[in-house]
Amino acid sequence: MAQQQPPAGAAGPADHPDGPEPPELPERVAQIYGELDLSTVPAFAGGFINFGYWARLADTDSRPLTEADRVRSEEDLYRLVLGTFERPEGRTALEVGCGRGLGCALALREFALGVVIGLDAHPDQIARAREANAALLGGPAGRAGRLDFVLGAAERIPLPDGCVDLLYSVEAAQHFRELAGFARETARVLRTGGRLALTTFFARSREAARVLPELLPPYAEGLDVPHVVDEVASTLAAAGLRDVRVRPIGDGVWEPYDRYLAQQPQPRDRWARRYLTAYETGLLDYYVLTAGAG
Repeated sequence: MAQQQPPAGAAGPADHPDGPEPPELPERVAQIYGELDLSTVPAFAGGFINFGYWARLADTDSRPLTEADRVRSEEDLYRLVLGTFERPEGRTALEVGCGRGLGCALALREFALGVVIGLDAHPDQIARAREANAALLGGPAGRAGRLDFVLGAAERIPLPDGCVDLLYSVEAAQHFRELAGFARETARVLRTGGRLALTTFFARSREAARVLPELLPPYAEGLDVPHVVDEVASTLAAAGLRDVRVRPIGDGVWEPYDRYLAQQPQPRDRWARRYLTAYETGLLDYYVLTAGAG
């Protein structure tokens, strides 16, 4: 497939049909991804900021888990999501909630995408992404224009209609306040025949969503929202996305991640190991959701 160029005006918020509007961030989200910079926390070694997909690592049951394993698990979560796309070569992709942009670089490097646009609602993350990927942004002529980072909210994507072939999001949707807005924007920016792949952790039921803030501070503090997985799938379908599929992958996430934490010096916030409890008691799980446009 011939390499596609970035959509015209991709970085301009004025391209949204309703005009420019800066993202509004909840206080805790602004703090965690701003001054506290979650990517520097040892539990997220490598800077990808996700719990990781550990199922592809060898012999993890019979040996200590290393920092290299941790980084590989974060990369493998991206590989799992990007691997849901058939024939991604040369296509234009948008990552919603790109953080430091390391997943965008992996997508270009390993999946031969033509163009990758990283979107994040936090200006500090966009600045970090541009710094971390400076060589790709201003590299050799063969790479020029293949990577861009845009400030914007998932519920109000500052890109034109039908401008991307693929849209993916890795461990970001738990922050989205208005999933219906994200679903509508996904359907709007995807070309006919385009594909969505989304992965993160969701509550298993409404009752679980009510209980989770009592167990996990990120929900109580307003960092995360306990969206219910079936409702997420219904919201995507209601926005016009088709063939919505839900795949639980928690068996490759929670227990190995907890074992990795157990092998590290005791963290100040011990509640981080409660995610395994939430999984084992049926409150939440980790999922991959896929859907098509048009």
